[in-house]
Amino acid sequence: MFTTYDEAISWIHSRLRLGVKPGLKRMEWMMEKLGHPERRMKSIHIGGTNGKGSTLTYLRHILQESGCSVGAFTSPYFEQFNERIALNGVPINDEDIVRLANDIYPLSVELEATDLGGPTEFEIITAMAMQYFGHVQPVDIVLFEVGLGGRFDSTNIIFPILSIITNIGLDHTGILGSTHAEIAFEKAGIIKPGTSIITAVKQEEAKKVIENKAIEMKAPIYSLGSQFAIEEHHSTSIGEMFSQQTPFRKWSHLEISMAGSHQTENAALAIMAVELLNKYYSFLIEDEHIYSGLKKAYWPGRFETISKDPMIIIDGAHNEEGITSLVNELKKRYSNKKIRIIFTALSDKKLDKMILNLDAVADKITFVSFDFPRAAGAEELFNISQNDNKHYNKDWKAAVDEEIHSLQTEEVLVVTGSLYFLSEAKPYLLEIVKR
Repeated sequence: MFTTYDEAISWIHSRLRLGVKPGLKRMEWMMEKLGHPERRMKSIHIGGTNGKGSTLTYLRHILQESGCSVGAFTSPYFEQFNERIALNGVPINDEDIVRLANDIYPLSVELEATDLGGPTEFEIITAMAMQYFGHVQPVDIVLFEVGLGGRFDSTNIIFPILSIITNIGLDHTGILGSTHAEIAFEKAGIIKPGTSIITAVKQEEAKKVIENKAIEMKAPIYSLGSQFAIEEHHSTSIGEMFSQQTPFRKWSHLEISMAGSHQTENAALAIMAVELLNKYYSFLIEDEHIYSGLKKAYWPGRFETISKDPMIIIDGAHNEEGITSLVNELKKRYSNKKIRIIFTALSDKKLDKMILNLDAVADKITFVSFDFPRAAGAEELFNISQNDNKHYNKDWKAAVDEEIHSLQTEEVLVVTGSLYFLSEAKPYLLEIVKR
């Protein structure tokens, strides 16, 4: 058993060696042993390729504004491991991590001796979240972000009152499938019988899969562009402004502080969810809670301005769809500036298309590597690029130092790629800017 936080974290991370083991049997086994904490909470399940974290944070802020106590389970963490399990936006403390790890550790040992095999790191963290919100710290509602896919994701043992699928992109194709329809099938696995599903999926073949699953499960479906729509959208200096038409009413002059057209979609999903909570689940969320919650919502690493002088932006664009959104936003907001990019990614991504898109907007691009098991090498990324002004540096801190110290007033530095990388890079960037 564990007596310190470092011991507990070391054990949790040691389970990474088991990789990804799709299936719900191990989670079901642990939940049975724990007295089914997952059945003791009111929850919302959020899946999709991109936008899960942003949708969750819009929803969390709105609910908090209304006075609700809100639990959240997210991945990956950005600055601190404890962020994975948070109460009202505050990561749980180190003592709770130790306590929860001690609750799960004996189950892990016992499970290891069965035919099911030991739980993965993600299964352990998910079980810790279930235990925390089910038995240790009950809340009004818990927002669960899917880790990978949906159908066999360890979070899919919950019985949510609402499910959300943000969008579908070609990510994790080695596990989830190589087409939008195949990936949609996995994501649609979170749709539960009779439970409303809200979605912003665009591709027709993917939408059809979601709709068919909803019909099969007799689940009411609310699809962006059909049952609800974004109107009158325009960008502002600090974010976006838009209106939204739903089956119940029109919302005018909505403001969000996270930049990007895609963020209006994430916010629209949250608004649709709130309307259903009000109408069918006796929540008391007033208009002012929605307006103020949207405006206050913040999620680190999403087109986040680290410094205005010099201009430095970080963005966790870790797949093709994320890169496309980033490039579109850079073209829209900084067409009058030269753009320098520092980029790295995990090796299991579709790197060629991601880099090709970055090449098109970068006046200079530098590829780096970082210490992570699946991280691509800087030289590997460099060789894919076709940019005329490309560079690589295996020491990402040296690359950051060089770029910031030579950055001119008419230039923007964009640090992007893997969220795991940005979680390391952000504190270092802030340190340099303060010097």
